[in-house]
Amino acid sequence: MIEKPASEGVASVMAINVEFSSKDALQGTASALAVLVFEGGLAKQKPFAAVDAAVGGRLSGHAVANEFTGAPCALLELAVLGGINASRVLVVGLGPKRGANGAAIRAALATAARAAQLAGSESLDVICPEQIKGPNVRAAVEGVGLGAYRFTKYFTGERVPKHELRRVTFYRPGVYTKTEQRAAAVGQQIVDAVCLARDAVNEPPNELTPAALAKVAEGIAKKYKLKCTVLDKAGIKKAGMQLHYAVGQGSANDPRFIHLEYKPKRAKKKVVFVGKGLTFDSGGLSIKPAAGMGEMKSDMGGAAAVLGMMAAVAASAPNVEVHAIVGAAENMPDGAAYRPGDIFGSLDGKTVEIINTDAEGRLVLADALCYASKLQPDVIVDAATLTGACVVALGKLYSAFYTADEKLAKQFGNAAKNAGESFWRMPLIEDLRSQLDSDVADLKHTGERWGGSITAALFLREFVGSVPWIHCDVAAPVLFDAARGIYPKGGTGHPVLTFLEFVESFS
Repeated sequence: MIEKPASEGVASVMAINVEFSSKDALQGTASALAVLVFEGGLAKQKPFAAVDAAVGGRLSGHAVANEFTGAPCALLELAVLGGINASRVLVVGLGPKRGANGAAIRAALATAARAAQLAGSESLDVICPEQIKGPNVRAAVEGVGLGAYRFTKYFTGERVPKHELRRVTFYRPGVYTKTEQRAAAVGQQIVDAVCLARDAVNEPPNELTPAALAKVAEGIAKKYKLKCTVLDKAGIKKAGMQLHYAVGQGSANDPRFIHLEYKPKRAKKKVVFVGKGLTFDSGGLSIKPAAGMGEMKSDMGGAAAVLGMMAAVAASAPNVEVHAIVGAAENMPDGAAYRPGDIFGSLDGKTVEIINTDAEGRLVLADALCYASKLQPDVIVDAATLTGACVVALGKLYSAFYTADEKLAKQFGNAAKNAGESFWRMPLIEDLRSQLDSDVADLKHTGERWGGSITAALFLREFVGSVPWIHCDVAAPVLFDAARGIYPKGGTGHPVLTFLEFVESFS
């Protein structure tokens, strides 16, 4: 895939040409030059000192004036005239040197690429520290691709961006090995996978219906030669997924059930991911307030992450069997919509009393989790923009995850850390389980307001059987109101990278 000699590899990240060079970065021809620095002692760091000398000491003076220390993703920008070919220098912090792992590199380069693009630069040269080698080359390539992402599909006329970052060159002493070039090529495909999830969240709900989300899955299957099964509304009903069917029955856009399969030869483990795919959630008859309802186009963020993860898994090709299951529906207040007080059976036979039609995601997930458990995997992971209670508990930057398995908890926590995505383990408090007892059915699907994210997790646990399970409540980080690190404003692609790291940890 990369045809140039090992020291000068080239490939494409989205619309960006990514090149590698062992030449002097100060002789580069890009319009912007990025310098990655560690926290503290800037003057002692050779890349910073070299650029500072070339621009007559202005860079160090600018750093002092702005109290720039090289903290993680901190950005220092300096317009220059002369000394180097670039017209703009971007100094980006990696944080402490001992913590300069793939996640730090990915975030720093995303910050640099975003800044270069916002400044109108179409090319960027990057002076790399020695840490960008081996597997970290993949992280570096992912960083520039993720940082340059913009969702511009619906812009016309003057709103169409006039400048895009098209070329990035990494400068580092020594030869880039074939292994590093392969890592870069995989990194490019992982960028595409994350951006697929971002695009899905950013799409308006009139375009991304449940049927359209199924088409996204079918496109992934076609590209990577995966098996894809899609059930329509009639198929969902015939399969016995009454809860999923009920949620979607009030919408003119029929629900879909999606199953993608990646099956390598001699797989070591089997992991099943389940994603909540509410392409729009009005709240149904328990309708939401108008304020903020537009953001409910992101209520399929868990499904987007699961589908993006499948594209990333197919690209990285771990020796692990992976399935993605998505329950897709619209929750609308039609005359045919399901009601508070209704009772429906689930795929595993349990009956559920409906309390609030705005707690629809756990109903769709319940049937999907039952289906997943029948595949007899080693672990099930579900992802859902499930509760506002999670946002109240953890804020907008963190997702919650729940599991009763200590080994899995540590493994998943490490995966999130390596990916650079924010997760916090929450408790499955057994004392709250009684809130789900119903007087007229096996279960109520909601409990009290307090501890709402926990009772939602306890409800889902009822449908996984004995299979080890992790529940991820990703309510806030799938959609950001401002760019931060690897995430842009809008759809973020969270937690595709964490899920990929988790899968690869089994390989």
